[in-house]
Amino acid sequence: MQLLCPVSWPDYQLVDCGNGEKLERFGPYFVIRPEPKALWASSVPNRQWIDRAHVHFIQGTGFGRAGKEDSGTWEKLKKMPDHWVIQYKKLFRLRLSLTSFKHVGVFPEQAPNWDFVYHGVQKIRGREPQFVPRVLNLFAYTGAASLAARAAGAEVVHLDAVRQVISWSRENMELSGMSGIRWILEDAFKFVKREVRRGNTYQGLILDPPAYGHGPEGERWKLDDSLYTLLRECSHILAKENAFMVLNLYSNGYSALLADSLAKECFPGNGNYTFGELYLKDDKGKKLPLSVFSRLEL
Repeated sequence: MQLLCPVSWPDYQLVDCGNGEKLERFGPYFVIRPEPKALWASSVPNRQWIDRAHVHFIQGTGFGRAGKEDSGTWEKLKKMPDHWVIQYKKLFRLRLSLTSFKHVGVFPEQAPNWDFVYHGVQKIRGREPQFVPRVLNLFAYTGAASLAARAAGAEVVHLDAVRQVISWSRENMELSGMSGIRWILEDAFKFVKREVRRGNTYQGLILDPPAYGHGPEGERWKLDDSLYTLLRECSHILAKENAFMVLNLYSNGYSALLADSLAKECFPGNGNYTFGELYLKDDKGKKLPLSVFSRLEL
């Protein structure tokens, strides 16, 4: 089992975590956000966090849907913009924003998966220099994985069920000096089933499904009920050679072994399967586990 965290990323830092929160730096700005998995004590007193931070997310007082634990408001402690831009290596740029659900537009622990996608596309192109791999990113959010694939030279299809985050992703593409990503606003299940009927295939599949969600027409998504069936459908559109798949699961209760078992069951064959956890490490060395993954290389 692999344990992976971001490396060589000057624009991101987990400074400290504990007491159900984390202090992070995105570019020049320090952010305090809730983190349920930070069960231990912080390394430095909260007062020092407040002195350093530009903004602090306060849970349960904001604009989110009633009963959603992530909803709240941002308390600005120092002057900072509502929107700013960070760089990931020399690959792409991301616009960040303070949303009412504690998120800022990027999940930093996913950086090892972006690297996997980038290098996966490069490997395929290295074997067949004239061939342009096709990559499908499902539940694609603001598009970091899509940008990684595009930066490596892939033809990218980016799908999400929320119009606003597709617009956000397009802005990230333009900020990164890229073009040519195909944007799909649709329910993931519907799109994959249609691609199966059409006989379309992809050399790369990226899946980062939420625990719950709805498609643009109200289609219901529940991870526990739908993940296995979706993966079985996806197995029909992944090319049989010179291909890769990455599945990320951040819902509590899902283990890396479970992700590995799902991948081997739904994508059987002689590929190279790997699995593990993604984590962030703070300045004192505390490791904060945030998601599990399974990968396949053919």
